[in-house]
Amino acid sequence: MCSDGGLARLTPLDLGEVRAALGPAGPDLSSLDALDAGSVNSNFLGIDGAGTRYFLRLYEEQGVEGARRELAVLEQLSAAGVPVVAARAHQGRPWLGVAAGKPLAVFPWREGHMLCQRAVTPDAARRVGRALAQVHSAPVEGAPADRFDPAELVRRLERVQRESRALAPDARRVERELLRVRASRDSALPRGLIHGDLFRDNVLWQGERISALLDFESACDGPYVYDLAVCLLAWCHGDVFEPPLLTAMSEGYQEVRPLGAAERAALPTEAALAALRFATTRMTDFSLRAPADQPPLRDYRRFLRRLEAVEGGALDGL
Repeated sequence: MCSDGGLARLTPLDLGEVRAALGPAGPDLSSLDALDAGSVNSNFLGIDGAGTRYFLRLYEEQGVEGARRELAVLEQLSAAGVPVVAARAHQGRPWLGVAAGKPLAVFPWREGHMLCQRAVTPDAARRVGRALAQVHSAPVEGAPADRFDPAELVRRLERVQRESRALAPDARRVERELLRVRASRDSALPRGLIHGDLFRDNVLWQGERISALLDFESACDGPYVYDLAVCLLAWCHGDVFEPPLLTAMSEGYQEVRPLGAAERAALPTEAALAALRFATTRMTDFSLRAPADQPPLRDYRRFLRRLEAVEGGALDGL
């Protein structure tokens, strides 16, 4: 099993403290290695005496209750046949421990690879669309509130303006756009559990088949069409939007869950909000943290270009 792209070894753990945290819940690990994966959490590969591999996640931002909600969502999605990896269970429920004062979960290791943008074909886009619609069609209870709602995004943008003179002009622009788009949203759109962050590095593949959807840490209650918009931005845009990918993903989604007329009409607005959301979080999570002499690992301006394309009609008629 792999995780989200990037590099995050935020909290070091040694084998002894992890074995103590696992206790009788197991597994009985014989080795532990930090993974160069994850932009938010610290992730590890554990191997037991029989050679069985496990993926361990130390939640850097979520508290225990937030981590428990994510594990419960994964358990329900797995039971509904959605291709996810549910956490290791102990005594009939997903196990969650604590190491270094932070929540720790253990997952079966899932083999697979991630696609670079050049490798995204219409068939792959169609499969992602279907898988996303499976998530939206699953009977899941207990979806949490959105941690990245517009009010939180405004708070982040205000912080950018306080802390960075260089980023302040773009932060003000994004804030203006965000307030405008928020006012034009349709509050009556169908909603339920959404992934919220289904980028290419959150999907594992085995050959041409999806092996697993990963990282439901941002999963929350929200409009389904917003989640589809996130995927269209993430999977169907290289230097520009690619119409064959947009069409294939939209068609694949609707093979499982057809969009209503209101959702179709709202797609450009929800896509604009998604572009502003990721421009904002890339400012706070990457640009503000980048050393002065180095470019950020993820550039928020890529989402401003997507926003301009959406406002130019790139998603109209899907």
